[in-house]
Amino acid sequence: MSQTTDEQLLQDKKELNKFGYAQELLRSMGGFSNFAISFSIISILTGAVSLYGHGLTYGGPGMMGYGWPLVALFVLLIAAALAELASAIPTAGALYHWASVLANKRWGWYTAWINLIGQIGIVAGIDYSAALFADPLLSDVLGYTSTNTTIMITFIVILLTHGICNHIGIRMVARLNDISAWYHIVIAAGLVVTLALFTKSDLQPVSYLFKVGETFSDKPYALAFLIGLLQAQWTFTGYDASAHTIEETVNPRIRAPWGIFTSVAYSFVFGFIMLAFVTLSIKDAGAATAADNAFIYVISEALGGTFGKVMLWLITLAMWFCGLSSITSFSRMMYAFSRDKGMPFSRHWAEISKKYRTPAKAIWLAVTLSFLLAFIDYLIKIFNPDAAYGTLVFLTAVSVVGLYVAYGIPIFLKLVAQRKGTFLPKHLGPWNLGKYSNVIAILSLIWIVFISVVMMIPPNQNAAYAMLGMMILLVIMDVAYYSKHFEGPQAALRTSMADLQRRERELDLSSGQGTGSPASL
Repeated sequence: MSQTTDEQLLQDKKELNKFGYAQELLRSMGGFSNFAISFSIISILTGAVSLYGHGLTYGGPGMMGYGWPLVALFVLLIAAALAELASAIPTAGALYHWASVLANKRWGWYTAWINLIGQIGIVAGIDYSAALFADPLLSDVLGYTSTNTTIMITFIVILLTHGICNHIGIRMVARLNDISAWYHIVIAAGLVVTLALFTKSDLQPVSYLFKVGETFSDKPYALAFLIGLLQAQWTFTGYDASAHTIEETVNPRIRAPWGIFTSVAYSFVFGFIMLAFVTLSIKDAGAATAADNAFIYVISEALGGTFGKVMLWLITLAMWFCGLSSITSFSRMMYAFSRDKGMPFSRHWAEISKKYRTPAKAIWLAVTLSFLLAFIDYLIKIFNPDAAYGTLVFLTAVSVVGLYVAYGIPIFLKLVAQRKGTFLPKHLGPWNLGKYSNVIAILSLIWIVFISVVMMIPPNQNAAYAMLGMMILLVIMDVAYYSKHFEGPQAALRTSMADLQRRERELDLSSGQGTGSPASL
């Protein structure tokens, strides 16, 4: 028998209570909305487009034919492993909470902070990508010259709009995410049809898409190809958003895991088709990589000035949607971490707006931290204008390493917990991988280690320096803050049990029911 909405909400609330948390956020997201937020953050019209020149420069057209499917295959495995954990432990803390429950609070604390570093990078990278596209388009309309300074101003404006929208409420953001998912599909399809039917000259043969051995960098092709994987790898980030919004999702133990997995799967398919037609429309790959923006150059050459600019404006709006979703995910992660006192001044970041029922202060902290990462890079370039690296490459490499290391920690800890006998089949949620779980987890970890190393080799060495600096800061915070203030989610669970039992009695529920959840570990 199907449950009514009220019955489902009551069950969802009870499941959350068993992990020691009250239902504070508004639980109104359906399955499509949960999928849409991850699909929008992945955003094939942001990652694949903004780093198109990077991929083409290093790997040539073969980067689209081989690199994109290669990365997608391993990311699907990682997404499946994370989806399984989301079903088992359905809390907004996600990666951080999973690590804490599977191991201990120190593992959880470091996971949260590494994830936070990646989240800063992804928000900054997405909105900076939008600014890189929007500013030249605006400069044509308003008659000014696009510079690093005007791009930074555009970046700030975009960030502010995302902060305001997220502050106002989850209902509006959920609707915009729903629109965003369909918008991405329609615009990607429109770009494909337009390139197929209206290019000014014939498309390249399909074999061109799989052409290897050509690089426009000074690296040997094998190394260059690996460096170029950043294009696909950064695109496939942020799908843990479905887990970070799990406390706002109805029937989360089923819907959030599917949101994580299907967002990657659909992005792979639609992204591959879109990249294939863009690449087949290239007339001169060398000229494209030499241009300020390879994607804009290819589209303009293929479709002409006016037609091309219209398409670029549509793509820029997709990037705006992507940034909106990323702020939602980032702020929920900080909210969940702060309610367990994991951050300095936690009481502020865990505060929920009485009017909008959103973590308003966490939203504006997410905006501020993302601005600071990009602004620091902007200042560095003022003092060192001859810097060879690109701001976008720096921001995206930081986010890839931070996020994927954070993804890998709970996957690794689940394997350890299984070996110790503290995580058993009964602890799995209704969405699980069965007998394939461990194999998928091991393959996921191998890829995470591999890609994290690749993302920090030259010319991405600044990402390595940034990660090293942030890890040193974490060690300092460990000594100065962690040992004195952080009790971990297990503490929240212990202190809430009496209240939970009282609520269960009020709801005429049996306090002796088994949960089959890792909260009892």
